[in-house]
Amino acid sequence: MTTLITILHVLISLFIIGMVLLQSGKGAEMGASFGGGGSQSVFGAGGGGNFMTKLTTAAAIIFMLTSLTLAYFSGHMPASSIMSGKQAQKPAPVAPAAPTPTAPATPVVPAK
Repeated sequence: MTTLITILHVLISLFIIGMVLLQSGKGAEMGASFGGGGSQSVFGAGGGGNFMTKLTTAAAIIFMLTSLTLAYFSGHMPASSIMSGKQAQKPAPVAPAAPTPTAPATPVVPAK
């Protein structure tokens, strides 16, 4: 289930990136009103938005829902381990290392 939602989440995010890049910005319409002759008002048409704007809004809503769903699932995963069915093995005791023999010290002869 989480894998399916993650795939949907990635696809929607790529779709949103594409839709945002295809849309023209408000600045282009505003610049056209100061001599470009392409617009009737400073901020363009004040309507409810065209099809691409509504499609981007719907994709953003789906993106937020998948984000919240993935966050919920990551916080409520069962606490399990790949080692849960196995017995813990104690390591074998390590024998102490034998002392290394040292060369006998030369006796110090006191001076007469």
